[in-house]
Amino acid sequence: MQSKDSSKSNFNIPKIKFTQLFINGEFVDSVSGKMFETIDPRNEEVIASVAEGDKDDVDLAVKAAREAFDNGPWPRLSPKERRRIMLKFADLILEHVEEIAALDAMDAGKLFSVVKTGDIPNVADVLCYYAGAADKIHGTTLKMSRELQGYTLLEPIGVVGLIIPWNFPSPLLMHKVAPALAAGCTVVVKPAEQTPLSALYYAYLAKQAGIPDGVVNVVTGFGPTAGAALSSHMDVDKIGFTGSTEVGRLIMHAAATSNLKPVSLELGGKSPFIVFDDVDVDKVAPLAFVGAVYNKGEICVAGSRLFIQEGIYDKFVKKLVEMAKTWVVGDPFDPNTRQGPQIDKIQFEKVLSYIEHGKKEGATLLTGGNSLDRKGYFIEPTIFVDVTDEMTIAKEEIFGPVLSVMKFKTVEEVIKRANCTKYGLAAGVMTNDLNIANTVSRSIRAGVIWINCYFAFDPDCPFGGYKCSGFERDLGMEGLHKYLQVKSVVTPIYNSPWL
Repeated sequence: MQSKDSSKSNFNIPKIKFTQLFINGEFVDSVSGKMFETIDPRNEEVIASVAEGDKDDVDLAVKAAREAFDNGPWPRLSPKERRRIMLKFADLILEHVEEIAALDAMDAGKLFSVVKTGDIPNVADVLCYYAGAADKIHGTTLKMSRELQGYTLLEPIGVVGLIIPWNFPSPLLMHKVAPALAAGCTVVVKPAEQTPLSALYYAYLAKQAGIPDGVVNVVTGFGPTAGAALSSHMDVDKIGFTGSTEVGRLIMHAAATSNLKPVSLELGGKSPFIVFDDVDVDKVAPLAFVGAVYNKGEICVAGSRLFIQEGIYDKFVKKLVEMAKTWVVGDPFDPNTRQGPQIDKIQFEKVLSYIEHGKKEGATLLTGGNSLDRKGYFIEPTIFVDVTDEMTIAKEEIFGPVLSVMKFKTVEEVIKRANCTKYGLAAGVMTNDLNIANTVSRSIRAGVIWINCYFAFDPDCPFGGYKCSGFERDLGMEGLHKYLQVKSVVTPIYNSPWL
């Protein structure tokens, strides 16, 4: 592992423009007047002080969203007009790509180059995808079994509360906001307290694009206050959440004990990355390594359980170690850096504690395992071997650059072991044998299976989990339908006995 001094960046950090709440088309202070600090994980310094919203502010935001939905123009615009405004919103995002990318790089410790060329263009792509879907929302004609005529209408569900995590603050926000807008809903967004800045910038651009006041609202603040108030609010019609399984349970409970609002959850994962011995090690090993440490391991689909068939195990592990030793950890604004800092001190210490668990439970630490001796929350890419399925590092989501490597013999064995988890978000299958690929992909209980690829996301491909990884889907048309209600309309046919 190589490191770069995070104090040597030549990037010109942009001035922070928006730190207030965004409610009913205006930037406003919180009712309490409280502020909280958002911290740069590169150097542990304060980036800005941001308005701290709580229940009173959520009430105001929901009131604005309710008025905009019940009486405002957005749900009543022609789908063609909604599409036009959403496309303008996407264009404005691309015009400001560098500034938004810098906000996420500072706030989340993400690689600036990756956010600029990947995350933010993805945001615009998703907006365009759902803009194109806005005028294709329609029900079906029903073939009734009696003398009746029936059809269904698809209508916007109403006011949607969206709670966004910190690891991909831009893409995961738009994965929810874009389909909700296309459906004709209004939204109240609660970004993660660690990464509030880009969400406020998007709210500003939404207004510039022509989205009416009250349609997009952003309340920055903390989960136990602002997030809890949004989840339990009686005038919110649906909650969309991406985050940990533990918080997902709290949100479900709050929704169920208030107005029984529906909830969609995209939660944690402990994804198996399965490599069969017919692959090209030199090609697949880099994919496996990046599958575990991409975005410093702070990604819910990290392939953190690496199963390698015994025939290529030693060669594959050697290649992994070579990659780890040349992996550059440091300033995310340096174009040579491959891995930035963990999001904050809490996550930094959590990852290090999992590394200690691995050592104590008998796994062999092959490389890494340490923090860097400087300011900031930097951790070396870490590889464990001799890992068993019962070990903590093989069972629990670490959300850091920690890879558990395990050996297997047969297809039947690895299917059983891959499914031996409470999670079911994603899986990777690496093989040149079509029969093996088909067998394993149909047998793994996970929401997305990537064959001979990984992190293969696309706006048209539904994404979500099985089991404790959640339910319902982001992206694809499934990501739109969850913001729609189905209404059945039935009338008797003329001269039928129903008249």
